Amino acid sequence: MTVRTESRITVAASAGDVWAYLCDVGRWAEWAPTVLECRVRGGGPLQAGGWVEQRARDLGWNHRRRERVTAVDPPHSMAFAGTMGSSVARWGMEIEPAGDGRTDAMMWVEVDLANIMRTIPARVLERQVQRVSDIEMAGIKGSVERDLRTGAGSS
Repeated sequence: MTVRTESRITVAASAGDVWAYLCDVGRWAEWAPTVLECRVRGGGPLQAGGWVEQRARDLGWNHRRRERVTAVDPPHSMAFAGTMGSSVARWGMEIEPAGDGRTDAMMWVEVDLANIMRTIPARVLERQVQRVSDIEMAGIKGSVERDLRTGAGSS
């Protein structure tokens, strides 16, 4: 069984500004509550075939995790594959201009329930993933818009 969620938000910034922020993986801890640190393995830009390495904290446990970068289509979409608990998971971001200097952004998450995670009711996991994704999208919006107001950030 696969659980899929989508979270959408409109950011008062250009697609280029949103894209630049998302590609700055060192700033992911600003918007992703489970990410303590993040980097592209070997440095360099985010690119398909590369790896994103994180120091994370979830379920009260500090650990390292890594995600394979499966797609990067500037400035429209990026996707990753890794694990969530004992299950295979994929997630990605899609962005597109919304007019008037705004950008529509969508985060999707898919989890293929396996092993012990099959004991979690799918609706319970789906609600939890949706809640976290909504928090992350609000964090992205807030950070990008704050950077534009203050002239800070990576772009």
